[in-house]
Amino acid sequence: MTEPRRSAGLLLFRHTDNGLEVLLGHMGGPFFAKKDAGAWTVPKGEYEPDEPAWDAARREFQEELGLRPPDGEAIELGEVRQTNGKIVTAWAVESDLDPAAIAPGTFVMEWPPRSGRIQEFPELDRVAWLTPDRARELIVKAQSAFLDRLAEHTR
Repeated sequence: MTEPRRSAGLLLFRHTDNGLEVLLGHMGGPFFAKKDAGAWTVPKGEYEPDEPAWDAARREFQEELGLRPPDGEAIELGEVRQTNGKIVTAWAVESDLDPAAIAPGTFVMEWPPRSGRIQEFPELDRVAWLTPDRARELIVKAQSAFLDRLAEHTR
């Protein structure tokens, strides 16, 4: 049996005058260009079984956002299994980050399909600070558990 693919990521959060906010990214590329609900994610990426998930989360944060991962206490948010079978592990870190400072990494793929044209797309085409309620409306469904777990730690 094949091992499921694994991803690891960091969920940044901050306290504002309006309450708690989390930083999510909108997935780049043509499949998500016209989607909003279910197209937002914790900045994350895949890793191999021999790499510690924490190291992968920090590496992927830098690859996805083009910024050094923040220092600070990491709150373990555990794992979730997405509908595609991928297992995602996440940590929350309190930090304030300016979305305008992000220089996202890119990926290449053939687009349109079977066209022979290779195009480059951003890993995340935008990021935003969102209230937990708004984040819950937009985030990949399985990842909403991370929002619940973070709320338990920040009460």
